[in-house]
This record gives sequence, structure tokens and C-alpha cells, in this order.
Amino acid sequence: MITPKSLQQGDTVAIVSTARKITKEELQPALQLLKSWGLKAVLGKTIGAEENQFAGSDELRAADFQEMMDDPNIKAIWCARGGYGTVRIIDKLDFSSFTKIPKWIIGYSDVTVLHSHIHNLGVETLHAQICLEIENKTEEARESIRKVLFGEEYTLGFSGSGAAINAATQIVEGELIGGNLSVLYSLVGSASEIKTEGKILFIEDLDEMLYHIDRMMMNLKRSGYLKNLKALVIGGMTQMKDNKVYFGKTAEETIMDLVKEYNYPVILNFPAGHILDNRALILGREVKLKISKNNIILNF
Repeated sequence: MITPKSLQQGDTVAIVSTARKITKEELQPALQLLKSWGLKAVLGKTIGAEENQFAGSDELRAADFQEMMDDPNIKAIWCARGGYGTVRIIDKLDFSSFTKIPKWIIGYSDVTVLHSHIHNLGVETLHAQICLEIENKTEEARESIRKVLFGEEYTLGFSGSGAAINAATQIVEGELIGGNLSVLYSLVGSASEIKTEGKILFIEDLDEMLYHIDRMMMNLKRSGYLKNLKALVIGGMTQMKDNKVYFGKTAEETIMDLVKEYNYPVILNFPAGHILDNRALILGREVKLKISKNNIILNF
């Protein structure tokens, strides 16, 4: 995997929306944050654009992202918000220049489309908080983005319930991939689908019916995506919903039940996803996952 170049003071970061509409006013905290890091910002044509729920037409969103990928003065692209819509433009994009001189693509949730597609082109990406609501996340979440962008040493560690099954103290090494479960599920069978063989898979999701979690995970299992992982890392499973007739399991319980036959560790409550402490993950990176009873450390 190719690692995009680190940023320097004075470099320019582009902010675009590949999915839902957003205003310049909503981006003020993100703009102030970039300024505090010594970085310049340029807003794409999608900022303030509107076509129903989208930040302009598919053509506009694709052209905006393409322009920022091809502009040598832009050193990173930070996606303004998620929602839905990135998959509608992915096949309109030409990554030929990007793969020669890659730059950090930053975002999560719907941006999982870009992460997964770009990994298949051999380039690392940054799964991290979008611009929207960056001010409401933890300082650790914001700082994790800065550290990766500037090429500083970055280790993610946390204490808690840790590994849920097959959790003897161990070290697991492999390529970290994944993102939003609903998006990964929707990419199966396409040119943007994940390749999971021998890798560490991270998943998270928001506002889903519990039986939908079961359905998506069953699809991944039956399609062979869960069989030969090095480890499964579960981030925020946030604001899950249920029917009046209860499904009977939490999202985490559903996932663990479906992978219990496999001989790899499963990590719970990882600090990434639609949560307050949404730490940055370098997807596509060969990482080292250190697992002990009460402590998880991810070395990038």
C-alpha cells in the first residue's frame, strides 16, 4: 500500500461533500481547526450546493472531487459530511492521477465507499471524523487526525471490555480495512468491494434495525468475507433500533454469535465510528494489534 505524503505547515486541504448538502456556516469549526494546525483550506463547489438532499447533482459532486484529486496544490481532501450519495459518483471518478501522487482522503460513514475503492487501487486512506460536528468530538479524536496528517507517531490504545471471544493475550498483525457496515454490505459484488482475506476488519454503524445488522452480517458470512480474518474490530454500534417484537440480541451479540466458530479475536467497543471519541484509523495500513485482558493497543 502507498502512504500519502505527510502535510507541512502552510499546505492546503480541500473540503468537499460527496454526499449530503452542507453550508459554509456549518463548516466554520472545521475551518478554524485547520487554521489552528497551520493549514489552509479551500472549499469545493459542492459546499452550499443543493439538489434535494445532495450537495448538488451527481455530476457536480464528481467533478468537484475530481478537481481536488487532480490539483497538485491540494495536499488532502476532507469530506464535509456523510449521509448517502458517494456511491452515486464513484464510477464517474478517474483515479489515474491520484494513484501516481496520492493524497489523504479523510472521512467515515458514507465515505467508506471511497476508502474501500481506493484500497483496491493500493493507497491508504484516513477513516476519521468528517468536518461536520468536529467541534463536538473529543480532543483525542481531533488530535488523532492531526497526527496522521503530519506524519507523527500514532498509537491508539484503550481499556475496557476488550476482546470478547478467542481473546487470549496475543499480537495480531495484518492490513486494517473496513468502515461502515451498511456501506460495505452495499458494495459487495462491485469493483469497490472489500478484500478481507488475512486482514483485520473494522466495522461500525448507526441507526440501523437490529435485524438489519443480522442480515448484513449473514450476507458477509455466506459470501466468505468473515471466514479468514486476522481479527474483527467492532466500533460504535450506535442508536440501534428494534421492532415491537424484539429481535432478542444487541448488535454486538448478533455479530459475535455469527463469528464464534472462527478462530480469531473479536474486539468490542473500539473507539471509532458514530461516537463522541471517533479516533482516526489508517485504513490499508499494515498494523499491529496487541490484545490483553483489559487493554487493546493498535500500532500503526
